[in-house]
Amino acid sequence: MELRHLRYFVAVAEEEHITRAARRLGIQQPPLSQQIQALEQELGVSLFTRSPRSIKLNAAGKLFLIEARKVLAMAADAVQRVRDFDLGKEGTLRIGMTSSSSIHDRTLEIIRRYRVANPLVTMKVQEGANHDLLLALEQEALDVVFVRSTIERHPALTSITIDMEDVRVALPLGHRLADAEAVRLVDLADENFVRFRQPNASGIWDQLEAACARSGFAPKVTDETPRILSAIHMVAGGFGVTVLPNALTSFRNTAVSFVPLSPEDSFRVPLTMAFRQYADAQAARRFIAMAKAVVEGHPIARPGPEPRPAGRKPA
Repeated sequence: MELRHLRYFVAVAEEEHITRAARRLGIQQPPLSQQIQALEQELGVSLFTRSPRSIKLNAAGKLFLIEARKVLAMAADAVQRVRDFDLGKEGTLRIGMTSSSSIHDRTLEIIRRYRVANPLVTMKVQEGANHDLLLALEQEALDVVFVRSTIERHPALTSITIDMEDVRVALPLGHRLADAEAVRLVDLADENFVRFRQPNASGIWDQLEAACARSGFAPKVTDETPRILSAIHMVAGGFGVTVLPNALTSFRNTAVSFVPLSPEDSFRVPLTMAFRQYADAQAARRFIAMAKAVVEGHPIARPGPEPRPAGRKPA
């Protein structure tokens, strides 16, 4: 029994007329009659009550019509799903994010717009550190990752820059610089730093150390954590100070003050979306295209001095 036999049967059952059913199917009447008879012989059951001018379903035929329609609907659904999967409209997309990239406006916009455009795609999100996420991407355990590091050590990967973001100095409330309009790096030379960094990973701290070196000192790291959010909590607890992307200021910790670096010391850190150079899954390719569209719609601004709030004097 083939699907075409079921389609022939349904057409005859609905038309209750062999000639009209044949016309509907685009075939000749004699072959259609033969196919219906062959189907009944295969089933060992008569499906129709026949008269010289009509052909109507009997009780067995009515039951078989219900089941035949189910099978045809399932087959049509399977065809449509595999087509949607090939187009990237259905499937699973595995996304990796660092703590800071997961709350960035553009990351959220890309995900939001993709979900609206591809409601049948299941999105699985995993949070981790730069190094772990990039390794998982290389090993094909993830499809795309949002990180704060470069991909120079990962030749199989490529990336696009989602944003270049200013940094802020996180200071415990009550610190001598907590109310400053801006902070010079040299003013932090004697401070204890809380460093967030995973072994073997590049990121914000590489840029901070280079900036501190230009100011004539190396940051005095007294505590370390692999998570950027943990670093904020440690600052709140008075362990020291740290430098982090502006997006993290959305965590309104009442025990932490976020102060920009002075224009002469300020630097920017990238938000990067990395993916495999030869990504073939359509769901991933559509996500990459969506990310590029968001970036093109929101060009990355050039760095410049920040406006000074009225009524405040430099520290």
